[in-house]
Amino acid sequence: DIRPSEAIEKVGQALLGEFTEEQRSLNSVEVIRDEQVIARANALNDIVLHKGQSARMLGFDLCIDDQFVYSSRSDGLIVSTPTGSTAYALSAGGPIMHPKLDALVLVPMFPHTLNARPIVVPADCVISVTVTEKHQALPQVSCDGQTHISLLLGDRVVIRQSVETLTLLHPPGYSYYEVCRSKLQWGGRIEPQQDDE
Repeated sequence: DIRPSEAIEKVGQALLGEFTEEQRSLNSVEVIRDEQVIARANALNDIVLHKGQSARMLGFDLCIDDQFVYSSRSDGLIVSTPTGSTAYALSAGGPIMHPKLDALVLVPMFPHTLNARPIVVPADCVISVTVTEKHQALPQVSCDGQTHISLLLGDRVVIRQSVETLTLLHPPGYSYYEVCRSKLQWGGRIEPQQDDE
């Protein structure tokens, strides 16, 4: 939200109470092995199931709210919050979601099929992904590219909206669309051409 050249001024404004607050949702993940939770983490942007160091595709089953959705062979799956929808999920072909939406987007990564597409689901859905193929190089779950959890055949990854949220402090004049224009290089306003007389 803040350019480096404006940092001192904007931080000064924030210290004087000149800011607007915004709550952003987080996702939580649990990795379950042999009916035991072996790892937990939260993510602001995305939770990514990926094939790790393997050159082979990853096989997994996807369920949402205990309903089978599909089996996949692909490089993985991105589960993103609206905040993360303009990050890795966007690069993989996912939609841009306004951060005030109460939703998640699931974006397949290089699926070996022509019909796998991103899907937007309500944020209160419980997403379950089960690893269905054995790999020499272990697949992983990554949370915001920071926390990495290795997976074995049969491990289940359960993703849901976290009960925790993150509070952002925006400087005066903040505009979500201005940030998108800047970061995503959206075109500016097109000025009408004047007719030559």
